[in-house]
Amino acid sequence: MKPIRIGLLGVGTVGGGTFTVLRRNREEITRRAGRDIVIRMIADRDVEKARGIAGDDAVVTADANEVVTHPDIDVVVELIGGYTAARELTLKAIDHGKHVVTANKALLASHGTEIFAAAQRKGVMIAFEAAVAGGIPIIKALREGLTANRIEWIGGIINGTSNFILSEMRDKGLTFDTVLKQAQKLGYAEADPTFDVEGIDAAHKITIMAAIAFGIPMQFDKAYTEGIAKLTREDIRYAEELGYRIKLLGITRRTPRGIELRVHPTLIPARRLIANVEGVMNAIVVKGDAVGATLYYGAGAGAEPTASSVVADLVDIARMHTADPKHRVPHLAFQPELLSNVPILEMDEVETAYYLRLRAMDKPGALADITRVLAERGISIDAMVQKEPSEGEDQVDIIMLTHLAVEKNVNAAIASIQKLPLTTGKVTRIRLEELGGK
Repeated sequence: MKPIRIGLLGVGTVGGGTFTVLRRNREEITRRAGRDIVIRMIADRDVEKARGIAGDDAVVTADANEVVTHPDIDVVVELIGGYTAARELTLKAIDHGKHVVTANKALLASHGTEIFAAAQRKGVMIAFEAAVAGGIPIIKALREGLTANRIEWIGGIINGTSNFILSEMRDKGLTFDTVLKQAQKLGYAEADPTFDVEGIDAAHKITIMAAIAFGIPMQFDKAYTEGIAKLTREDIRYAEELGYRIKLLGITRRTPRGIELRVHPTLIPARRLIANVEGVMNAIVVKGDAVGATLYYGAGAGAEPTASSVVADLVDIARMHTADPKHRVPHLAFQPELLSNVPILEMDEVETAYYLRLRAMDKPGALADITRVLAERGISIDAMVQKEPSEGEDQVDIIMLTHLAVEKNVNAAIASIQKLPLTTGKVTRIRLEELGGK
């Protein structure tokens, strides 16, 4: 049987890793796919670098359009990233009857609905395992392994940079700014770390997982996003004292009123396995009604972990290359004409538990005023700690954990607490999730 011929767009970290894995494991991959998978063309602006990687095995060009339109290419692997050029090249490849493998979560989260519709019309496959959590096969688990389940929720550490920063802050008692500089020196964080530390990268990924889990279109513009830049050493330490760890989580949950879609720092009980995921590693918990809670852990980035997912997608395409398009696994797990229009909830409507930290004067009545405000908004306290004032100070830290409450009620309570005569400064609010099996 003739080989599957690949056109590779971009030979950066993941592109180079894909080349390496295909070469090293060629025999195993061929035995699994039933045919050889070979890279025939490469497009990269750095032609000399690309030739150094490919040698004589592939034609190298600086023009990606040559690859996506070439009649001898069966599958285009898009690894250039970004939105504009990647979208145009992906749509052009589809229009020319090419299957597409991509690691581009930003592209799919923002333009996935358009891209999948175009692919359906042309009868080609879009494979994107590498777009979420690097080498962890979470897309295949959601689309195929858990297909018998009604997915209830997903909660995941899906950005290694932010997890490294929070791990270092907790372990070494360092500030966010200090650890960020360390992460940049180590190559874990970009010179402009905005996408990572502000939760945008994680929001791209949870948007994709939500679409597959619940059979809804991609709706990145409706994802709530909050990063880790404002977290302090004090809050990380207080959380630890209360038996919790703080992680940046991507969360999506099915509720009677709609779908939650959010990224933010979150307290998780320290006894949960996911709370103990440290450094740049990723982990995702998926709760299905039949299977219960399942955990997926591994490297969320890197040359070969991500290449592992790219090559797995290529093997899937090689196996299904000649199949009737109607008999392939749908891009978003559900049949395209049966996608749901269930709404994405506004963050104000989300119900979760909360960690609240505030400073108050060490005087009678301060605590009574605070608890009265919470009670007026229907917010009950699960646990509370009042710290001893430092020598010479007349203010104390008060830390509260609440039971489940609606976000808009918590926000209103915080606004009222900050106006009380015996409280000082702003109230720190961090959401809390149990992430239990039930």
